Amino acid sequence: MKNKQAKIKVAVALRGGVDSAVAAALLKKQGYEVVGVFMQFWFPAGEIYGENRCCSLQAWQEAQEVASALGIKIYKVNFGRQFKRLVVDEFLRQYQNGLTPNPCVTCNKFIKFDLLWKYVQTVFGADYLATGHYVKRVKIKNQKSNIYALLRSKDKNKDQTYFLYNLKSAQLKYLLFPLGDYTKAEVRQLAKKFKLAVYAKPDSQEICFVGKSHYDFLKKYLRLKSGDIIDIKGRVWGQHQGLQLYTLGQRSGLRISGGPWYVAEIDHKKNLLVVTKKQKKSAIYQSQLVCQQINWLAGNQKLPLNCQAQIRYRSRAVKCLVTRSGKKYLVKFMTPIRAITPGQSVVFYDGDKLLGGGVID
Repeated sequence: MKNKQAKIKVAVALRGGVDSAVAAALLKKQGYEVVGVFMQFWFPAGEIYGENRCCSLQAWQEAQEVASALGIKIYKVNFGRQFKRLVVDEFLRQYQNGLTPNPCVTCNKFIKFDLLWKYVQTVFGADYLATGHYVKRVKIKNQKSNIYALLRSKDKNKDQTYFLYNLKSAQLKYLLFPLGDYTKAEVRQLAKKFKLAVYAKPDSQEICFVGKSHYDFLKKYLRLKSGDIIDIKGRVWGQHQGLQLYTLGQRSGLRISGGPWYVAEIDHKKNLLVVTKKQKKSAIYQSQLVCQQINWLAGNQKLPLNCQAQIRYRSRAVKCLVTRSGKKYLVKFMTPIRAITPGQSVVFYDGDKLLGGGVID
């Protein structure tokens, strides 16, 4: 008897890594009609990228090998122009303005789960789009209809809900995340079982388009102005290379003696980098933040809202109270938080359930 899922077509975003490869393998095993799609992005001219970079030439070759091993078709789509405009240019614009953006959040919002989904739906007639993200998609029944939510994955160390807060419940209906119930170790074991050559491939840790050095990339593309590095008493300890190259709480890369020093303040008006040795008693630790561009997965939340908030990937979620003032939201933490960074994302949870998130102002 033919599997009832045989006519359901799923486009899998293959990146040349073990996660997307196993996601495709699991879906094929479940009886779906699987097609692979490799996204080609923008890279700086003349840059050389390591073997574990997603979207590189080597990643494309590895994605083709995965598709061949699984017996599925794979297509390459060039989103370089859109990626440059929506992700890279916005990344540089925010850095130039003194913010610390998260390009992976932007890419998920505009490229993977908008542009790519529209493409595979139109070109391939796909019923679903699947990725190798570590996140659980669940169906919740209510009185009117079924709605969808996102939960943290089984592997809490690899959980990627933080990057997906811009999704809507209506979008989740068409998305599949096959790895939500697996740990990374289990995924590698499955890749070996499926005889996929990428089973031992290292994870990509850096932003895909910046090359080997985040610092060098910013120096190349930003307009930078050097200035004094001072302590909280106003004493000069050295020169910074441009305030956009530093972030609150940063310790390494300051290149001044007498440390350890931590970045306590970035004063753009006076072009000063303020450092301190006593990080716990300085502005590095704060009890509240203001955020904007909020997205709630299931529609607006009733405020005030008691929940937990996470201010960076893999940081601890802390109890907080969310209130609203005009178009902006105030988040008050029960305990002070280290290095709240403007431009980064603050993401809200109810236990393991992802509620939404926004951009720190």
